[in-house]
Amino acid sequence: MSAETGPGLAGKVADAARREAAVYAADAEDERPLGPYAGVMAVYGAVVLGAGAVLRRAGIRAPATVGPWDVALVGVATHKLARLLAKDPVTSPLRAPFTKFKGTSGDAELAEEPREHGVRHAVGELVTCPFCLGLWVATGLGIGLAAAPRITRLGAGVFTALTVADFLQYAYAAAEEKAGG
Repeated sequence: MSAETGPGLAGKVADAARREAAVYAADAEDERPLGPYAGVMAVYGAVVLGAGAVLRRAGIRAPATVGPWDVALVGVATHKLARLLAKDPVTSPLRAPFTKFKGTSGDAELAEEPREHGVRHAVGELVTCPFCLGLWVATGLGIGLAAAPRITRLGAGVFTALTVADFLQYAYAAAEEKAGG
């Protein structure tokens, strides 16, 4: 019986989780904050369940199908919005409580790393990873498609258009470089 967690099933589960976390990260060079990761997953689950409850209470049902155009629109918008949230200099104030600035990592992108340990580290990993944020963004857009499809499609269209514009900027720059060199 642990003095920290007390008797009972909850204490046993917490003790077992700590033991597993120690074994999991025993040979790792970097911290693997499994408890805070579990907390981040719990927040995600709570957001999804809460949104579902709000939608249900409002009488909004999930669509029977999701069309291929919505999948494409939301997919491209998710890519762009997750990248903006995770890497853009303008969104760095949102990441600053959880990250340390390390420099730049590409055109109009920052290199940052998670701060400290525990929850701050876990959230820092989430907010600096466009792949990780993608799930959150796609979920938000999916909820938006159910709750307010017109405005969600408009917003997703803006981020999709921005993605197309970015690729055109790179193509234009490459064409200029090829013509000049």
